[in-house]
Amino acid sequence: MELNLTIRKARIDDTETITNFNIAMALETEGKILAKEKISAGVENLFRHPEYGFYIVAKAGNRVVGCLLITYEWSDWRDGLIWWIQSVYIHPDFRRQGIYRKMYTFIKNLASSENNIRGFRLYVEKENRVAQNTYKNLGMEETGYNMYEEMLA
Repeated sequence: MELNLTIRKARIDDTETITNFNIAMALETEGKILAKEKISAGVENLFRHPEYGFYIVAKAGNRVVGCLLITYEWSDWRDGLIWWIQSVYIHPDFRRQGIYRKMYTFIKNLASSENNIRGFRLYVEKENRVAQNTYKNLGMEETGYNMYEEMLA
């Protein structure tokens, strides 16, 4: 059965759902327990600072069933922006139904209306083969880069 799906940019009234999705994703993918107050503040802060990025949500009927975050990277090599896809989450009851594919198509269409978007990037857990296959099937390629980080307290 085809889902009656709506994809749109998220609004600040989606904060609680996005917060809960982020908490569930961290536990599911990395075994991390995130503090709800901190995550909620981070989600709300993005809405207050659109220069950081934006969220996309997928709605089945009146229920938000998926989300993703777009943040920006300036590429001097390309003289344009790379959109980083982050915080991808689809509610377990709605997985494997093409929702991420529709969200990805939505952001590609948004990007095509801009004149300075050069591409899309994301990172995925090394063991998450299902997600990796999804991204490959949508035309994304694994890069030759390893990712390093140092997080400040």
